[in-house]
Amino acid sequence: MLLLQAAEKVFTEHGVQAPLEAVSRQAGVGRATLFRNFPDRQSLVIALLERGLDNVAAEAARLEGTPDALVHLLHHVLERVMVRAPLVEYWQTVGRGQPQIEAAVLRLLSIFEPLVRRAVAEGRCRPDLGPGDILLLLPLFGAGAAPLGQRMALADRIWEFAMDIVQPATPPPRR
Repeated sequence: MLLLQAAEKVFTEHGVQAPLEAVSRQAGVGRATLFRNFPDRQSLVIALLERGLDNVAAEAARLEGTPDALVHLLHHVLERVMVRAPLVEYWQTVGRGQPQIEAAVLRLLSIFEPLVRRAVAEGRCRPDLGPGDILLLLPLFGAGAAPLGQRMALADRIWEFAMDIVQPATPPPRR
């Protein structure tokens, strides 16, 4: 959807508190169109969260059956978090008490669960890794919400820590 693409671009470049008028301008629509589809900032950001989860689910489906699918999906999520740092920062401040955020967390767990179970069964990661442990990695990934010039170096360090936690049988190649 054009409005979501515009919102993601504006929020990624200028932060989630950027004027919503900038989103409608970026999309080439009037404010009324924006507010008819998304009555407030939070509904727009929740729609972006759902869109991000759709992307993660599609990547998980694409990776299905490949060796080290879990590690590749984790890396995909880390890259998305680095690029969309302002959105991640917003989701972290909204907190998990909201029903939409709780639903998103459950959906994320359901996306990762088969990959984690398979990696454990195949001995491709530490044997005590569970789907819920993925949630422990997300704040670590979110720590990459640093100024743009620092993100990639930070992403490399975060990735090292994440792989220490997951302990894949075959270390992924360095970027």
